[in-house]
Amino acid sequence: MKNWMIAGSMIMVLSGCAQLTNYASAVKTPPPAALVGNWQTFGPQSGLVSDRAMGSLIIDSQGNTLDCRQWERVIAKPGKISRIEGELVNVNQQLRVMPLQLKGGELNYDSLVMRKVSNPTPACQQAWLNDRAQAAKRK
Repeated sequence: MKNWMIAGSMIMVLSGCAQLTNYASAVKTPPPAALVGNWQTFGPQSGLVSDRAMGSLIIDSQGNTLDCRQWERVIAKPGKISRIEGELVNVNQQLRVMPLQLKGGELNYDSLVMRKVSNPTPACQQAWLNDRAQAAKRK
């Protein structure tokens, strides 16, 4: 276990990735207008646990995000857009940092390819509303 942690640290240093020690240290950045909206996977993808699973990413104009995965249940992880070493990334509250790469009309994100849709799924919409309500209470 110790060797694995040392190897992981070395890879981070050698690859030039910034390491975040807490969620608050990631500065929220308003995303480009092209990224704002609701993104969903289409068809089976190897980055999901099942051919029937769906991935969604909601991005608002202030840089708030919700990574929402659905299969047998909904897993929703709030986050924020940040710029780390010049690259736009989504940082979730578990300190997972995932690059956002827009190519044409498709978003490459966390081993997924997503397309913009008009509305999130009902379950992800509810998770988003719950997260925004919690954020308002914290202010």
